[in-house]
This record gives sequence, C-alpha cells and structure tokens, in this order.
Amino acid sequence: MRLRFALCLLAALAVSSIASPAVAQTQDPGVSGANGVIIDADGVLKLQNYPDPGGRLVKQRIAQARASLNPDVAKSSDLRKVSLNRLEAAIKAKLEKNEAPTEEMQFLAGLTRVRYVFYYPETKDIVLAGPAEGWALDAANHVLGIESGRPLLQLQDLIVALRAFPPTGKKSNVISVSIDPTQEGLQKMQNFIASVSPRATPSDAEMIANGIRTSLGMQNVRIGGVRPNTHFAQVLLECDYRMKLIGLGMEKPPVKIASYVDRATPSSSNSLERWFFTPDYKSARVAADSLGLELVGDTVKLVSENQVVSNDGTRKVSGGSNKASELFTTAFTAKFAQLGQKLPVFAEMRNMIDLSIAAAFINQQDFYAQSGWNADLFHDENSLAVETYNTPLHVETVCTAVWKGSRLFTPVGGGVTIHPRRALDAENALPDEDGKITELRDSIDLKDLAADRWWWD
Repeated sequence: MRLRFALCLLAALAVSSIASPAVAQTQDPGVSGANGVIIDADGVLKLQNYPDPGGRLVKQRIAQARASLNPDVAKSSDLRKVSLNRLEAAIKAKLEKNEAPTEEMQFLAGLTRVRYVFYYPETKDIVLAGPAEGWALDAANHVLGIESGRPLLQLQDLIVALRAFPPTGKKSNVISVSIDPTQEGLQKMQNFIASVSPRATPSDAEMIANGIRTSLGMQNVRIGGVRPNTHFAQVLLECDYRMKLIGLGMEKPPVKIASYVDRATPSSSNSLERWFFTPDYKSARVAADSLGLELVGDTVKLVSENQVVSNDGTRKVSGGSNKASELFTTAFTAKFAQLGQKLPVFAEMRNMIDLSIAAAFINQQDFYAQSGWNADLFHDENSLAVETYNTPLHVETVCTAVWKGSRLFTPVGGGVTIHPRRALDAENALPDEDGKITELRDSIDLKDLAADRWWWD
C-alpha cells in the first residue's frame, strides 16, 4: 500500500486584530473560547485560540456593555440610518478638539448590515441604513451585536471601502487576497513526493506531511485593491485560511459540512486544488431613479479550480474537474449564511463585500459631486489612520496526511476575489420593479434633523 492522501494548506491566514477594536457575542454556557489568527511583527500569520471556559468572559463583557452603552444606540432597530457626510463632520469636530472618535462612531451606531444606500438631493446626505443593536466583544475580540451575535460594521472598514472608490482618481477594479506557494517550493515538494512515494507505508504519513511542509516552506501573501495592513484585508485573509482548515478536516465547523478529505476517494484527481470566495453578484437592487440601492441575500460563493504542478514547480489550469472538490465547495456555499451565524469572521467578510458594493455605488452615481462632499478626512490616512495592523507577508504551510486507496493528493490553495462594480452591471443589478426602495427612501424625512445629528432610527 502506498501513501495516498497528503493535503497541504496554501491559504490565507489573517489577523484577529492585535490593535483593532472588537466586540461581543452571545454564546452558549458551554462555549470554551474562540479561534482566530494573529500576525506577528515579521508578518507571519498563525492560528490563535482565545480560551473562555464556560463563556464567562463574554458574559462579563455583555453585562458591562449593557451598563455602559448609550441606551438609545443600544436599543435594537430594524432600520437605523447613518449619514456619511454628517458622520465625517462629527468626527472632524472631535479631532479638532484632540478627541478620538467615540465608540458610536467607530461602530457606526451599531449597524450590523448595510441594507440600503440612499441619496437625498434636498439635504445632500449620503445615507447607509440597516439593522442595528448594542455591541460587546467576544473572546477573540470580534465586535458583535449583543442580541443577534452578528458582527458590526466598523468605521475603519467603511473608510477602506470608500478609499477603494474615491471621488477622483484610480478605482479598485478588484479586491483580492491570495496565498501563493513559490515555484521553488513546489519544485522541492514534487521532488520530495517522487522520492518517497514508491516505498511509502501508512506509518510514514506523519513523516511525509512534515516533508511536504518543509519542502514548500513559507507561502507568500498577496493582497490587492485595498491596503494589506487594514482590518478589512485581514478579515478576508482569515476567512480564506479558516475555510481551508475546514476543507482539510483540520477545523470542525459548527454547522454540518463534510470536508474535502471526507469526500475524496482513491479515484479523485491529483491536481492542485484551489478554492476561491467570490460574491453572489446578483445581490444589488437599484431604484429606478438611481437614488437608492438595496443589498439582498447572504450568499458568498466558494468556487474551485484545478491546477497541474509540473516538475519544475510551475502551475497551469488543468481544465479537469474533481468531484470531491466540487461537492465541498457547493456544500460550503449552501451553508455559508449558517456558518456566518456561528463563526463571526465569515459574516464579517459578507459585510466587507456589502461595504465595497455600497462604496462602488456611491462612486458610480457620483454622489460625491452631487452632494459637494469629497470625504477629505476619510481619505486622509495622516488625519484618520486605519492602516494600523501588521502587514501579512507569509504563512507557514499547514499539512495533513491521510491514507486513502493508492493516490497522493497534494496542496490546496486559493483566495478571495471581489469585483464590487460587477454587482452594479446591467446583467447583474436587480430592478426595483415595485418601487419599494424609492418609497422607503421618500418615507425618511431629514429636513428637521438637527445639524449635528449623524444617526437616527
């Protein structure tokens, strides 16, 4: 019998946030903690566990939040509104007094989703609207709603999205994250596999996994479209990494998803499997007058691609298919919304996609020029810094070995690819056939809103 299942993780690994604000999650009494990641000063990403026996830390943080939060902002709302121009003005006023933005500002008055983007020509307000509630920190320092456990939108992520689609200058066509093995590493891996495969036995599984890990060495992190040293980018990285762990059977998900390892058979393809997160681009409904946008659905797609690795370590798309890989990605996509309810980082990625599409819509409709708002503060890193995280550069190869039949299965890779403007293209944008977006926008009256009021229910 020969070795026949070695899977290596060539995926993104992200920070839970060494320097970022974070929140609390409602947890069952038996919860013992949470997984996340850290990025060290050398830019190396590693898995991190945050223990919380019995969920005591989370309960304590929720109690503290209930006692300290402004009762108005902590009250749950089905549709809270945040004016971006007024928010920036309020933050600017704080900075002029040498004061930091408040928690309400950092967490956008408790918004947990962007459901709508509205523009009001009469008052020149650009408004985000969606469900909102009070917040606290979970064990891994995610900022979560006290009632729903959903992650909150964060000012730092909104700023990153707006900077990707500025009033003038270059826009980001694609926001992407990828972890790539080096050609040298892949060549060494191929040579190592060739040297041990003919004589391998089940007792060699650990030795072979270690050998592949050593041969591949460090993987390189690539981030495009947004700055890599931001919370936004690192949420995408963590999602990619955690998804790969689930696919390899190295992290048990809180919802039932059979791993790629579970599904693979001795007849499965021996190609390099790559899995990518992409948005469901049919998620934006645009009002007939283009003054409103509704974001619908919770789906993020996981898709697969097969590559062949040659002896010299170069890669090319194989054009083949792997049934086990297809079944895993299909199941992961179907369970994505449920997974996001249990593992906050996946719901955070959904929020990053929503913020990106909202920013692309604001840019596309030229609300900046119509409102006379250039978002100067939000686009000035020197005045309002969001690039405050360690930059991820490398990730150590994670490898597992399992015997199945007579085939050797090698690395899994992939990433995250987001084309925000595709959701607004004619072939993807959904029409507001019954006019409900316009009706809702018109029902919100800003004329009597106090000049310094930037959020309201």
